[in-house]
Amino acid sequence: MSDLPPQPIRVVADVGGTNTRLALFDPSRNEIRALSTYINREFALLEDIFTHWLDNLGEQPPTACCIAVAAPPSDDQVTMSNMDWSFSCSELATRFGFRQLRRLNDFEANAYALPHLASGDSLELYPGHPVAGGRLATLGPGTGLGGAFLTSLDGSLQSFACEPGHMGLAPGTELELEIFRALLPRYGNIYAELLVSGPGLARLYVTLGEIRGERTVSLAPQEVSRLALAGEDKLCSLALDTFCALLGSASGDFLLATGSYGGLYLGGGIVPGLTSFMKTSAFHQRLVEKGAMREVLAGVPVHVITTGQPGLIGAAHAPLK
Repeated sequence: MSDLPPQPIRVVADVGGTNTRLALFDPSRNEIRALSTYINREFALLEDIFTHWLDNLGEQPPTACCIAVAAPPSDDQVTMSNMDWSFSCSELATRFGFRQLRRLNDFEANAYALPHLASGDSLELYPGHPVAGGRLATLGPGTGLGGAFLTSLDGSLQSFACEPGHMGLAPGTELELEIFRALLPRYGNIYAELLVSGPGLARLYVTLGEIRGERTVSLAPQEVSRLALAGEDKLCSLALDTFCALLGSASGDFLLATGSYGGLYLGGGIVPGLTSFMKTSAFHQRLVEKGAMREVLAGVPVHVITTGQPGLIGAAHAPLK
């Protein structure tokens, strides 16, 4: 019998740039319930969403809460990256009666979710050679390029948020060198999420058109992906192929920088729709081709997170500090 005290039911929240999800997590049943999804633009403040959800909960609200939010690491005051919301964690706790409240970066929460993903929550891209107890990493292109890693410290798992989107990126082919030459005068620095993100995919498409002297039209990232996957536009296909190669290069660098050789989990809104394309792309070749570390990286299993709730799962299982 465990001597550990029972964990309390907690409020879990996943606050993104577009939607906010709120639910209860019951650790005794390992169950997320009372889930509601809100469209952020319909509310002036995050506190308004909490008020609406709690008013409709139909049971006594817990006094513990964990929030995953798409915002840079900070102390008490949280300022979101992709919308004009800012809130104080201490004021939120006081207003809604939370005696325990922990705030996580969104990818920090994704990392906490990794050991708790069910069989249908992820898809294996490359099996590798798993090392028991190895550090795990999660990386995901979306509006930007986020990441985190999960490691064991003093017998417990701890997640660390990172900023891989602002790491440097290097060309690996002659074509990529041309892309970098075209973009460097405009941006002064080729950092990872400039090209390895949703906006980066659209940027690749336009830049390739400029290099090849081909006419391009204004396309959203999802339209570039759709046309490429359908084989309807050669320039879109080249852009997506280049995107996957650069994602592989950035992934390998991130694994090396964090020492995460136990497994890589790709998240975000873009990659789950690209799994078949990625398997035939240069993604994995670029991930492993890192000189003397090639064999080590070739042994790292690569998965794609397919569940739509990694933030809630991570907020459910993260320790409440």
